[in-house]
Amino acid sequence: MLKLCSLRIFNRLSRNNLVINLRRSHSKIGVIGVPFDKGQLKGGVGSGPEAFRNLGLIEELQGLGCDVKDFGDVTYEQIEGLIVKNMTALGHIAACQKEVSDSVIRIINEGRMCLTIGGDHSCSIGTIDGHVKAKGNIALLWVDAHADLNTNATSPTGNVHGMPVALLAKELSDYWPYLPGMDWQQPRLSIRNIAYIGLRDIDSYERLVIDKFAITAFGMEDIERYGIIEVTNMALRRIDPNNNLPLHVSFDIDSLDALEAPSTGTPVRGGLTLREGIQVMEESYRTQRLSAVDLVEVNPGLGSPTDVKITLEAAKHIIRAASGHSRRGQSPENVLDLPQQTFHSVSQSPHNS
Repeated sequence: MLKLCSLRIFNRLSRNNLVINLRRSHSKIGVIGVPFDKGQLKGGVGSGPEAFRNLGLIEELQGLGCDVKDFGDVTYEQIEGLIVKNMTALGHIAACQKEVSDSVIRIINEGRMCLTIGGDHSCSIGTIDGHVKAKGNIALLWVDAHADLNTNATSPTGNVHGMPVALLAKELSDYWPYLPGMDWQQPRLSIRNIAYIGLRDIDSYERLVIDKFAITAFGMEDIERYGIIEVTNMALRRIDPNNNLPLHVSFDIDSLDALEAPSTGTPVRGGLTLREGIQVMEESYRTQRLSAVDLVEVNPGLGSPTDVKITLEAAKHIIRAASGHSRRGQSPENVLDLPQQTFHSVSQSPHNS
């Protein structure tokens, strides 16, 4: 009797899990492209949004049942004469990211998940600023091989795509000089609401900041030890212990191993598999609080056509997972059961007699 009851309970749970796993996608998504490459020195990354659209990304998301609105690409006019020591192209950064922030606010206020396709990782200065302004406090998963936690005083290159987290974290505001043109952006995000996944190439001062402020940071050795699903959920529990904050995932394609995504500006071997990257996004989606996603640093100008295709396809799978695609399958919209066959009785005619 006990075994029979246990079996019934198991079957009931299995049916419930099936309903959950055959889940539907985000109903409303707003897409913006940020064809921006001034946060680093390698050309080509600015053509990422065009490459995604040519790949059929918008149609792919619509095929998942999503209500997708493409807001087009962000445009801006450079602010001349902005100079800060060891901070390259500040006039471009300040002007572009202000437009990005305003676009994100508009999309989120329409009740859509904001999907930003870059562009280099400096784009996240604008996306996260806009998300915080629209929603208040948020939780941030930064999925990247790099910490992007340098200030202009610690950066070895002066490239701003290595500085976004340091610009956004309010605990680091005293470590910056006055930044002309950036008055619209104030550090509003607490370090306790930030977690890293996939780190494996960290500068010495970035390591110092991570340790000094006890930032939640999971490197590849942690993923090898605990597994990617447990790491993702540990990170989410740390940055949102009450399970009530809007979630922002900023996904740098170089978090994946260079064999999975070769067409990117700063590849590092030994990274996430594509399957692990998808699992990060699936777990993020399951929170039901995923509000904004950045997919950045795909550079169609680097590598062979095959390399570019591999990288774009990998990025597409990450975005699909963020949009609710399940590898277990999607349930049809507004349908609860299989169609039944309708049988019609055949009246006897003289030819049948």
